[in-house]
Amino acid sequence: MSQPRNISIMGSTGSIGTSALSVVEHANAQSETPAFQIEALVAGRDVVALARQAKQYRARLAVIADDSKGSELAGLLSGTGIETASGPSAVIEAAQRPVDRVLAAIVGIVGLPSTLAAVEAGNSIALANKESMVCAGPLLNQRAKQHNAAIVPTDSEHNAMFQVMERRGDVEKLILTASGGPFRQTSLEVMQTATPKMALAHPRWDMGPKISIDSATLFNKGLELIEAAYLFDVPEDQIDVVVHPQSIIHSLVSYRDGSVLAQMGEPDMRTPIAHALTWPDRRLSTSVARLDLVTLAQLDFEALDPVRFPAIGLCRQALQLGCGAPTVLNCANEGAVTAFLTGQCRFLDISWVVEAALDRFVSGPMASQACDSLEAIMMMEAEATAITGALLAEARNH
Repeated sequence: MSQPRNISIMGSTGSIGTSALSVVEHANAQSETPAFQIEALVAGRDVVALARQAKQYRARLAVIADDSKGSELAGLLSGTGIETASGPSAVIEAAQRPVDRVLAAIVGIVGLPSTLAAVEAGNSIALANKESMVCAGPLLNQRAKQHNAAIVPTDSEHNAMFQVMERRGDVEKLILTASGGPFRQTSLEVMQTATPKMALAHPRWDMGPKISIDSATLFNKGLELIEAAYLFDVPEDQIDVVVHPQSIIHSLVSYRDGSVLAQMGEPDMRTPIAHALTWPDRRLSTSVARLDLVTLAQLDFEALDPVRFPAIGLCRQALQLGCGAPTVLNCANEGAVTAFLTGQCRFLDISWVVEAALDRFVSGPMASQACDSLEAIMMMEAEATAITGALLAEARNH
């Protein structure tokens, strides 16, 4: 009788976290003995949803990052036997608990400390927090090797590459696919006046607001390009991006013998999550809809328009610059997305802010500083936040 796989979910109330719990529920229902045991669930502010999840999935520990909500969480879970904790240090301690896999799904650079803590504790991670790899790829890879912790790609695109990756030395090119988002066929004039509601209306994926806006600007694809370069140790000029509106082929790997291998499936995050939580063991059954090729009938591909979507080029530039440039780009994008969602800048200002932040960083005193520790990266993040704030103030005044 096999033992259940012990997992922790960082960011359990977000879209990735809730999809992961759906995978857990289905897998456990299909087995005579549970396939998964939840060690820890960690959420940011939604204390009610966290308490509900902890009770439903019988977690051993529930952690709310917002320290002011710790007593509320304790009250909601009183008498259940579920341990509770709150605050940033509790999030780190939850990530360090020994488990078979930690799902790193906290959105943004705020997810980096717990992701790094999990790796340094020797926990293998299912990496859905792309910003951690973007901002600290070399550091994460080095610490993972040092502590013998696997990093299993969980973004649909990187998991797709991971599933069809054979010998790295035979790889000629990686090909990321992009749906094109809600503005794939929209003019620059319309994009200039785009509202948050328009930008959040993704045609294929149901995601949180930050990722949805990144999909509209295509910064999500640029960040994925940086992530792929670090995950698979591939130069950026060997990574292509093509628009694929159906989102059926999630990524491709091209080999030097002319073979091109692709992973296909309905656009549903439960597929890569299920794979990442169980790898390298056998695949689990999921309730994901099965791909019907006859009904699908055709797959379309288009070239990326670099004028309407400059994000990909900016991400390539940051990767080429190295050191803290990817961190600055990520933080500038996070700040600009927040500003757009709160009505403080226009949609096209997001790319302008990121480009200007990179320019100012390159000419500043921290441009050559190594990002070889969490402290160094967070100093870079603080610098990027200051630069971004100044740029957003300029944008509001024009």
